[in-house]
Amino acid sequence: MIEVLLPTHLRRLADVERSVSLEVNPPVTLGAVLDELERSYPVLRGTIRDHTSQQRRDFVRFFVFKEDWSHHPPETELPEAIASGQEPFRIIGAMAGG
Repeated sequence: MIEVLLPTHLRRLADVERSVSLEVNPPVTLGAVLDELERSYPVLRGTIRDHTSQQRRDFVRFFVFKEDWSHHPPETELPEAIASGQEPFRIIGAMAGG
């Protein structure tokens, strides 16, 4: 099981706690996690990725450990610690402005 930490606005929308657990079949890729998240929580479709292009929304970021993986392609395999649920995969609502 993969633990996915969600930002407050997505938690409220999906009516979940701080994180959700997902069963993702190997290979555990960035895209596979997002596919399963949207399948398990249909209300999140289009909030993290564009419906048509499947591109990440501008103000959403993905973190693996403390590293920003937002620009990694969807077919990028996640590290074993994430795939096994030892460490969470984080989705962050980015800040903007000045």
